[in-house]
Amino acid sequence: MAGCTFVARLLPLARGRFCNNMSLPVRTATRAFSCTLTCSQLQQVHGVSALTGKVDRFGGVTVNLAEVGLPGDISESSFSGLLQDSLAQWKAEGKAAVWLRVPISLSRCAAAASAHGFTFHHARNDYAMLALWLGEGESRLPGFATHQIGVAGAVVDESNAKVLVVQDRNKTKNAWKFPGGLSDPGENIGTTAVREVFEETGVRSEFRSLLSIRQQHNHPGAFGMSDMYIICRLSPLTYEINFCTQECLRCEWLDISELAKTSETTPITTRLASLLLHGLEHGFDKIDLNMEELPAVYSGRFYQLYYRQLPTILKL
Repeated sequence: MAGCTFVARLLPLARGRFCNNMSLPVRTATRAFSCTLTCSQLQQVHGVSALTGKVDRFGGVTVNLAEVGLPGDISESSFSGLLQDSLAQWKAEGKAAVWLRVPISLSRCAAAASAHGFTFHHARNDYAMLALWLGEGESRLPGFATHQIGVAGAVVDESNAKVLVVQDRNKTKNAWKFPGGLSDPGENIGTTAVREVFEETGVRSEFRSLLSIRQQHNHPGAFGMSDMYIICRLSPLTYEINFCTQECLRCEWLDISELAKTSETTPITTRLASLLLHGLEHGFDKIDLNMEELPAVYSGRFYQLYYRQLPTILKL
């Protein structure tokens, strides 16, 4: 009992976990003693009793087990106890999610994490990424990307030359932008734009055309993969704003001319605002890439082609 008391003083997180039953079988007591020794090693490495990681702009924390100084021989049970106390701390701090990067040399820690609700997100040659949603409701964590497809909708009210814009709550810079988000697997980009606009602003709309595509590689929000960002032109079906306060800080119908010249936006939004002004003045057929659904070479399948259609007189 004295030995157990010593371990509890050395590492507070172990208190009550192994020493509250004097009649433990010999094998169980041996495993507990081995675990506390490993945890003592961890205490000597860190000087703390919880895992540390990098907090992202969305309120999540990423822990790279290759960088936190875990003993190479740490056991599943030792890591499980450490993770349990860390999760309690992150929940108390209001963290939204935990990303756990597990090197292949510590793959036994993945098994321990799974007992706490972690699931595989993706894996590469030398590591696996596990994830656990801690926020309210269903998980809003993005799926793993090879190419991440983001879609935004520029909802244009042609009657007064206004466009629907938002400011994201989770961005480091509160810039005006078009509402949007990630496209789901099997979802057409026009459908994504309409869905995301409604989810973020409460405004219903319909797809008109594709306006632009931005390509970016090693995107930090796509796990280092490539990112495609597509902006569509939409027409409003409703006009009343009821924006999502979890995702958006502000939402307004803004004059397109003002959006084209304000400094409170991004280079993409500025250029798209100028493009929309040109469309209002000279016709959207001058700027639109329209969509046409065509039969694929595979029987029963179709694809969507986005392109600048020729004037009717030239088609004939």
